[in-house]
Amino acid sequence: MSAMTIGRLAKAADVHIETIRYYQRRGLLPEPERPQRGGRRYGEADVSRLRFIRRAQAAGFRLDEIASLLQIEGRGACEQTRLLTEQKLSEVRQRIEDLRLLETGLKQLVDECQASAGDACPALDRLARTSR
Repeated sequence: MSAMTIGRLAKAADVHIETIRYYQRRGLLPEPERPQRGGRRYGEADVSRLRFIRRAQAAGFRLDEIASLLQIEGRGACEQTRLLTEQKLSEVRQRIEDLRLLETGLKQLVDECQASAGDACPALDRLARTSR
C-alpha cells in the first residue's frame, strides 16, 4: 500500500480527505512533494500517523496537544508524554466535577417542575432570575 493517493490514504485511515488536508494545514501531517506529473503520494507512515491522531483524539487530546505529542522523541519521551497525559487527566477530572454540579442543578430544576401544581413554572422562574 505504498504510494497511495490522498483518496486511498483517507480510506486506509478511515478519515475524510478534507480531514487530511486540514491536518496538513495544521502541521500534523506532512504534505508530500507533488511530482511534475501526477498527484502527491502517501505511504504507510502517513496511515500510521493519521491513526495515531485519531487514537489521541479519542483519548481526549486536542489537536494542539497532539501536535506536541507528535514532536516528542528521544530519551525523555516517556516523561514528557506522562506529563502531558497527567495534565489531560486533571482537565478531564475537572470537567467531570463540573458535569456533576450541572447534573445536580438540572435535577433540582426537574424536581421543582415535578412538584409544581400551578401555572407558573419554578424552573423557568429560576432561569429568568439574574444572579448577583
